[in-house]
Amino acid sequence: MDKFIRRFCILLLNLAISSCSTELSDYERVEKPFDIKKYFNGEVTAWGMIQSYTNKVERRFCVEIIGSWQGNKGTLAETFYFDDGEISYRNWQLIQQPEGHYLGTAEDVSGMAIGKHQGFAFQFQYQLELSLEGKTYEMTMDDWMYQLDQYRVINKTSMSKFGIKVAEITLFFDKELPATSCSV
Repeated sequence: MDKFIRRFCILLLNLAISSCSTELSDYERVEKPFDIKKYFNGEVTAWGMIQSYTNKVERRFCVEIIGSWQGNKGTLAETFYFDDGEISYRNWQLIQQPEGHYLGTAEDVSGMAIGKHQGFAFQFQYQLELSLEGKTYEMTMDDWMYQLDQYRVINKTSMSKFGIKVAEITLFFDKELPATSCSV
């Protein structure tokens, strides 16, 4: 009887965990789907925070993005301004694939990033090479963007190592004119 109860509890736990995952197919098509080529063309400013696995806010930042596209190829030049004074850069090179999927590379990304969209949502998955205290760690990034309107996008990113979430990053993008910038 004890084995039965243990197996039943494990089954319930597995069902609970699997029912909590989000799939891109959960988002229905909408009249005007999220078009990252259109949204990330020109200047965009975003504000964000990094939270540890305990939900404590560890860092806050602002990022200025300049996007440009030629056909199906795009560049997103990002400048991050952290609350502790650090400034860092990332330059994404993106290629739009059939059906609106995207492939991307950046200086601190290992391999190829893969992006997909459905309706108002866009999912971007990649391996980030994160440098901390002189060491580099490869982190799995599961990046979700949700378009609220033509000017605003919310981004939630789960950062994990060996399948265990170690941090969460939240950003709020704003493209409404007049464009604001991060203050240095």
